[in-house]
Amino acid sequence: MFKKIHFKNGLRLVTIPLRNTRSTVILVLVRAGTKYETKEKNGISHFLEHMCFKGTEKRPCPFDISKEIDRVGGIFNAFTSKDYTGYFVKLDFSHFNLGVDIVSDIFLHSVFKEEEIERERGVILEEMKMLEDTPTHYIEDLFEELLYGDQPAGWNIVGTKKAVLSVKREDLIKYTKEHYVAKNVVVTVAGKIQPHKATSLIERYFSDVRKGEPKKKKRVKEKQIKPNTLFCKKDTEQTHLALGVRTFNMFHRARYILSVMATLLGGNMSSRLFQEIREKRGLAYYISTHSEVNPDTGYLVSYAGVDHKKINEVVSLILEEYKKIKEKDLSKKEVERAKEYLKGRLRLSLEESENIASFYGSQELLENKILTPEEKIKEIEKVTPGDIKEVGDEIFMKNKLNLAVISPHHRTFKHFSI
Repeated sequence: MFKKIHFKNGLRLVTIPLRNTRSTVILVLVRAGTKYETKEKNGISHFLEHMCFKGTEKRPCPFDISKEIDRVGGIFNAFTSKDYTGYFVKLDFSHFNLGVDIVSDIFLHSVFKEEEIERERGVILEEMKMLEDTPTHYIEDLFEELLYGDQPAGWNIVGTKKAVLSVKREDLIKYTKEHYVAKNVVVTVAGKIQPHKATSLIERYFSDVRKGEPKKKKRVKEKQIKPNTLFCKKDTEQTHLALGVRTFNMFHRARYILSVMATLLGGNMSSRLFQEIREKRGLAYYISTHSEVNPDTGYLVSYAGVDHKKINEVVSLILEEYKKIKEKDLSKKEVERAKEYLKGRLRLSLEESENIASFYGSQELLENKILTPEEKIKEIEKVTPGDIKEVGDEIFMKNKLNLAVISPHHRTFKHFSI
């Protein structure tokens, strides 16, 4: 049971009352991420997210914010993606007013002190190094860079060193004015709540949200006529690879078909790639396949970490499984197993109130509509073996293949064909 409210200023609220829990989550989502940035200020969405915790008019320093949440045993955090930024507080329902007060304060009234900007600049540069030193994460960034190149969809969320060093206080203020406006914001409240009280409090505490038309992002350009590769030389013990294809955005009919396809290819321990590459041949510790759908982009990709000398063998094995999707009929039993897995994972994920808030809020923000868990499950149940084969025919083509690699050795990829 959920309810959507549209306030006069353009702000949207989604309330989801839950039984058998003491927790309450207040999640604020705003359409502001890497895809809304310029090259010169790449990473400003992420920088702004950090700065919102560094002091407000009411709570002048970071400690003033954290101590209030800590004293009631709450949790607060934020995150930035390429399409949106989120801020949330989770605490006992008896402290609901405090949660709304704090999350609205950091979202609307951050002051961006010069000394805090300089301090946080150093923090972000260290975060950048950490992510680049984590190949299982960095390979994901490289794959998107390979797909989309030098445009916002292909840029790194944390930005470049040059851009981060160039961000000034006036840049943060300008970016906030352009994107942190009512029409761009969805507030979601989930947990042990009284919907009428939640509505009243959100309307009051978010009354200062800026009005106006938000700045739009640039259209993503997708053009590929041959297989592409991107090599990053790093002194790693393994070669890390991402091999995948362009697919469709979240509004395409194949969205749920791709989820089932990715699951049976490499979504769990009984999947084809896990069984073939890890269990039967012992070629990798981690091997997985993932389907990503966003408002204007989408792809299916398989990740693996392998011995430097085994990369061609593993690439060949992944491509062979892709090829089988196109050329061989899938058994109904295997497809049903993948669908049941997806349904089970969805239901388990929604045992946490913060996941419930994100589930409903992100749909409203990005799609302007909400499907309940059971409605999504019905969409998954519709997928047939024939659907998967049909979509496989469309996406698993030589000119759509992309391979990103992190390794100390530059090798020739001999079997890069499908």
